[in-house]
Amino acid sequence: MEVNIKALHFEASAALEGFINKKSEKLLRRYPAITLFDYILKVVKPETSMNKEATIKVVVPQYDDFVATKVADTFEEAIDLGLDAIERQLERKLKAK
Repeated sequence: MEVNIKALHFEASAALEGFINKKSEKLLRRYPAITLFDYILKVVKPETSMNKEATIKVVVPQYDDFVATKVADTFEEAIDLGLDAIERQLERKLKAK
């Protein structure tokens, strides 16, 4: 499994990277076929709340890529929401097979 973290126009903290890795490993335990997690983090409209955007792409061979983009008050919250959405996508796709 590979985890790519791209922070646009800011430097991601070690704590944020650790949070992302922990959440990725948790989802990987449920879906061991995942080969790649790709995170793109950016701040939108810096002067407002709800300005942290996380786009998450999960790659599972033999299936489509699973993508979710969420905006929240913190990057951690946006990542949680995005991974929840991807987990629902995985469940639907894997049950449909």
